[in-house]
Parts: sequence; C-alpha cells; structure tokens
Amino acid sequence: MLLLYIRSVIFLSLAILVTSLLGCANSFVEKSLAPDPKLKEKPDVFAAKTVSEESKETKSKQSNKISSNLPVGFPQQLKYPNAILDEASSTEGPASKLLTRWHSSDPRNVISNFYLSKLRQNGWKILQQSNDETPVVIAARLNDTQVKISIEPKPVNNTQAQQAQTNQTQTNPIQTNIELLVENINGGKLTTQNNSDRDQENLPRPGSPDFIGPVANNTKTPESQESLENSNLENSSDSATKSRQNFNDIDKIPPQQQEKIQDLAKLGVLKINFDIGSEQNTSTPNSAADNSTPSNPNINKFEPAKNITRREYARWLITAYNKMYGNDPTKQIRLASASTKPVFRDVSKTDPDFGAIQGLAEAGIIPSSLSGDSTQVLFQPNSPLNREQLILWKVPLDVRQALPSANLASVKQTWGFQDSAKISSKALRAMLADFQNGDKANIRRVFGYTTLFQPKKTVTRAEAASALWYFGTEGEGVSAQDALALNSTP
Repeated sequence: MLLLYIRSVIFLSLAILVTSLLGCANSFVEKSLAPDPKLKEKPDVFAAKTVSEESKETKSKQSNKISSNLPVGFPQQLKYPNAILDEASSTEGPASKLLTRWHSSDPRNVISNFYLSKLRQNGWKILQQSNDETPVVIAARLNDTQVKISIEPKPVNNTQAQQAQTNQTQTNPIQTNIELLVENINGGKLTTQNNSDRDQENLPRPGSPDFIGPVANNTKTPESQESLENSNLENSSDSATKSRQNFNDIDKIPPQQQEKIQDLAKLGVLKINFDIGSEQNTSTPNSAADNSTPSNPNINKFEPAKNITRREYARWLITAYNKMYGNDPTKQIRLASASTKPVFRDVSKTDPDFGAIQGLAEAGIIPSSLSGDSTQVLFQPNSPLNREQLILWKVPLDVRQALPSANLASVKQTWGFQDSAKISSKALRAMLADFQNGDKANIRRVFGYTTLFQPKKTVTRAEAASALWYFGTEGEGVSAQDALALNSTP
C-alpha cells in the first residue's frame, strides 16, 4: 500500500516537471522562429507589384527612352506628351525621311486638336486636314520639311493592357495609334529642331524667295525679328493697310467686335478708300494709298459706326474669302480682268473696285444679268449696304452649294421675325440656309438675338467685319484668326 502511494507521488511529480519543460520549450521555439519586428516597419521588397504600379513603372522607363530613341531631325514640338514611342526609323538618300509610331490612351479628337494647335503655333502651313475620317490625316509644311500625321483608334490586343483596363471597370479597351512621317521635300537632310531653335527655324533659308542676304551672323535684333514676323502681311497688303493694323477709334465698341476688326485688318482685308465717290477723285486706281501720308486725318481710323457702302462690302467680301482660303486656290474667287465686259452700267473698267464687283457677279454671288436677273443693271456702288443684302451675298460663300427652296412661311417659322413679310424673295433662301448654320449663322453672330430683322436697315462697318470674320458652316469653317496662323509661315 505504501509502495503504491510512493509511485503515485513520483508519477505526479514527473508529470508536473515534463509539463513545465514543454511550456518553456514552446516559448523558446516560438521566439526563435518569430519574424524580426524591425521587418514589420519596412515593406516587403519581394512582394508582388500591382498592375497599376507595373504600368506606371513601364511608362516611366519608356518615357525616359523616347528622347534617346527619336531619330535626328524629329521636330520636338510635335512630340505628343501622353504618347509612348513604339518604333522609329529613318532613311537617308535622295529623299530624307523619318518615321515614328506611337500609341496613347487619349481619344483621337484630343490628339488631333493638339497637333493642329502645335502646327499653327509653330508656323506650319496646314496642307490637309480630315477630322471626320478614320484614320484622321493631317499634313503640314514648314520651309523644306513636310510632316504627315495619321491618327487611328484600334482595339488593344495586349493581355496585360486588357487586364489593366478591366481593373478600371472598362470594357473593350481602345488605344490610339499615331504614325508620324517627316521628310525633306527637297531631298536634303533633316536637322534637329528644338524649342530653343524655333525662332531660327522660321527664318527664310538661302534659295527661298523670301530670303534676303547676305547673312552676317545669327544675331536677330528686335526690329529684324518683327520685320520677319510681319513679312507675309506686308507682302499681301498695300501701305495704307499696313498703317491701319491697329485702329485707334474702336475702343468704344464691344471687345468681341474689336478683336474681329483687328484680325481682319492684320489679314489685309479692311482697305478703306476714303476718296472714292467724292467729286474730287472718283477714278484714282487705288486712292487708299493716299491715306499713308501724315496729312490725311483719316489715317488709322476705322469709323466702326459708319454705314458701309456696297462697293466697300464687295471689296471686303472677296478679299476676306480669298484670304481665308489662301492655301486652297480651287476655292478662291477670281477677280475680273480689265478686258471683261462690265455687267453693271455704273461700274466701269476704270473703277478701282471693278475687279471685285465684276468677279462676284461672274461667280454668281451677287445678283446680276449673268445670274438671270435682267433687272439688275445697276450696282449702285456708293449706296449703303442693308441687312438682307449682307446675308444674300455672304451665305452662298458659307455653304458653297445651292441654296434651299424657301418661302415666307418657312423663314417666319424658323427665325420667327415679326417683319418677315418685308424681306425680299431673293433673300429668303439665303436666310433659311443661314438658320441651318446654328450658332455660326451670320444673323446670330452679327445682330444677336432679335425678333425684328429690319431687312432694309443699313449695316455698319463693325457689323460687316463681324460677318466677314468667319466663313463656313457650323461643322466646318475658317476664321480670320485661323487664316493669320496659316499666313505666318515664311
């Protein structure tokens, strides 16, 4: 009995001892195998990167390589900031060319607007522009360098890119491919064009008709730089127009009209012949040239509130239209030659505006016997222009197609004028076509919102300038500001 008691005590003591040893062992093992607490304060360098992080890192690396991968001669100002270079190649020989291919996540219209803006800002002449086609094609030229840009959206085939798009809850991922071809049209070598060299690259080169030598050095004085920037304006206008590029009497009219008048003046459109129609001088070929003398009190005066005459509007109309489409001779109106038989009895061949008035009549823009109106034998060049005549002559140059059929009811229903019955039948078709131009309609832009058209009310010079500042429809047109950007190319 005693022996059994002793054995029980021994077994109990051993059990307690083993349990204590096992607890210490487990504590020691856990501590030895536990992670270093310092590692918790630092990120796991071996952790897997997310798709967005890998995409950002890839884009950063590719962006750093773009400049080094671009061929020599690539115009740096045409590098789209949010595009990744995929391929670049260049060829030397009779025709030096370089081709680059890019891709971007930006939509097509954003990219095309960027290139059009950059080309115009840097003095490129736009040769081709197709915004409504796929791919969008833009062609431009600067001196001997010509560039062709093709912009086309395509589905993404890369699996990783599709996964990235899926993570952003987007479907059918699309990327925009850009192909940019630069070539020297005269067969010479392409040179690097950095932003710092922008002024130098716009200078006329030896061999160009605009170049005046010799070139002593690369230093450009402010006077010479200003002369180069205005060279095209000076070549396209006479001395009177040049002196009136900034009128000093238009500060009382709305700022929107001031800007339009200044744009047209810089374009060489607003030539004012103060002496025409006076008894002292009615046959001077270009009496506006007399305004360049300091003794003329009308110099640098536009007189925006003055009524514009029919001859002035005809001259401004054909000049503005031809300036707007200066890069497309097929759209321009030809001035009549002195050998042409006059269509109006009161506009002879010796009239200084004969070429403009006769040219508009022969093009069918203004009513005459040539367009089938046998009653229009007099033009009355010195009579004031009225509102319906402004629309009747201007709208055909906006739409450049046959005017729609119209009657009094259709014009009254669209425009809602209370005095629609006072509008002549000739002007109804032009007014209906003008209504279809939406916010670009001449009536809205020139006269604002009105329920009275007042068709026989005379038009001021400021109103005429507002109408001539833009040609085209709501979807496609060109402004005087666009034409100035095109004409800035040396």
